Amino acid sequence: MGRVSFVREWRPRAALAALLVSAGLLGFGLQPAEARMVPQSLAELSARLSPAVVNISTTQTVTGTKEDSDEGDLDEPGNQGDENNGGDGDGDSANPFGQPVPEAPVPPGVPQKVQSLGSGFVVDPSGIILTNNHVIEGADKIDVTFADGTTLPAKLKGRDEKTDIAVLKVESKTPLAYVKLGDSEKLRVGDWVMAIGNPFGLGGTVTAGIVSALNRDIHAGNYDDFIQTDAAINRGNSGGPLFALNGEVIGMNTAIISPSGESVGIGFATPSSTIAPVLAQILEHGEMRRGWIGVRIQSVTSDIAASLGLSQAHGALIAGVTPGGPGEKAGLETGDLVTGFDGHPVREMRDLPRIVAETEIGKEASIEVLRAGKVKNLTVKVGHLAETDTKAKTKEKPAAKPPVAKKTKVLGLDLVSVTPDMREHFKLGADVEGVLVLEVDPVSAAADKGIEPGDVIIRVGQSNVKTPKEVVAAVDAEKKAGRSSVLLRMLSGSAPRFVALPVK
Repeated sequence: MGRVSFVREWRPRAALAALLVSAGLLGFGLQPAEARMVPQSLAELSARLSPAVVNISTTQTVTGTKEDSDEGDLDEPGNQGDENNGGDGDGDSANPFGQPVPEAPVPPGVPQKVQSLGSGFVVDPSGIILTNNHVIEGADKIDVTFADGTTLPAKLKGRDEKTDIAVLKVESKTPLAYVKLGDSEKLRVGDWVMAIGNPFGLGGTVTAGIVSALNRDIHAGNYDDFIQTDAAINRGNSGGPLFALNGEVIGMNTAIISPSGESVGIGFATPSSTIAPVLAQILEHGEMRRGWIGVRIQSVTSDIAASLGLSQAHGALIAGVTPGGPGEKAGLETGDLVTGFDGHPVREMRDLPRIVAETEIGKEASIEVLRAGKVKNLTVKVGHLAETDTKAKTKEKPAAKPPVAKKTKVLGLDLVSVTPDMREHFKLGADVEGVLVLEVDPVSAAADKGIEPGDVIIRVGQSNVKTPKEVVAAVDAEKKAGRSSVLLRMLSGSAPRFVALPVK
């Protein structure tokens, strides 16, 4: 399968080969509960909606670098992530969302104008337009062309990189045709949808298909919740609307999977449930203001679920609590399993950041957690997420191991106490307490889970540990309790996490 990425928008001079297109996908159509027949024609719907769909052209000044002139293919994959929420992304090396770049190498130090084309749609007759952030990112000039050929300059009102959404404003002497955002939460797999956009600069192109899947995580960021569709989406469709058959927008075409860069029937759209709060925040504040509760979370795998005595994996596991943050004040603890927030179920880890982010700042929200096998209901006052880099520092690997008098072997790990020499050698903080991992059996489950020398075990099951002997005793206790795996709380560098290892 081809990788997912956000590709550069269509430029009118030459096509870039072998790109993964960030052209956006069709949203899912809203459907009533009863079955609906395949529409005989979408002509009337297309004619009614097309005037509200626009072509967006941008101009950007790019200065060539040595790397630009030496490399013909600038679409190598790159990574981004937010460790605070466990996110990780995959995209272009120049920009994870496909920032426009020259089609031909630019001579070093020589400025050059670069033009790109994308799509958008009017959501208010006063001239409010939605598109993808990667369509307009870095642009010196933005122009919007309407179905009747009219072109108006646009100003950027605000953008949100995390969801790849941008809001534009044009000034028109007359009210503009517009479309309404629908409710993507009502979508079902199999619903019919229609997309209108500007693929390859061709202008108002209509394609149709069905919703292929919901709630897709394509590793684009921490708030992934994409609609998947088989409607034809190509370069230049980015930022265009995905319509339900009732004429409402239920998604914004954003990305596709393709080994060639062209549509192969696997596209992704940002759902309207994600778009609506971003639009409201940008119109009110000029930016997206997200809720925050001050916890670090991770996914619950099947082996972690087994170590917690759960019949199936679900929820978001709290791996760390920010001192003085809303979560700590509410009584949240490391090891709590969050299963609900503000009336919404938390079925998996990635649900929680999205739900919290969309919660009103300052609201007293309910949070349901499973702690030591018992359900607890707490109340947390939602804070404001500061949009800063929260990545933990990468752990430095020592060049060689210091001499050790005695090691304890358990679970494929060689363990030692944290002595002053060890603390200095592995550059551990003065406040770090626990049991140090000195070596890892390369063919053990511990190695498969990414445990490395220098990691520190803080807790085994429900027991805090400070010596290798305590680790062994805690593992034996888990075995006697009938557990098939044991849950370790560890520090990897400065990042806390849970790891479940088999004990049989």
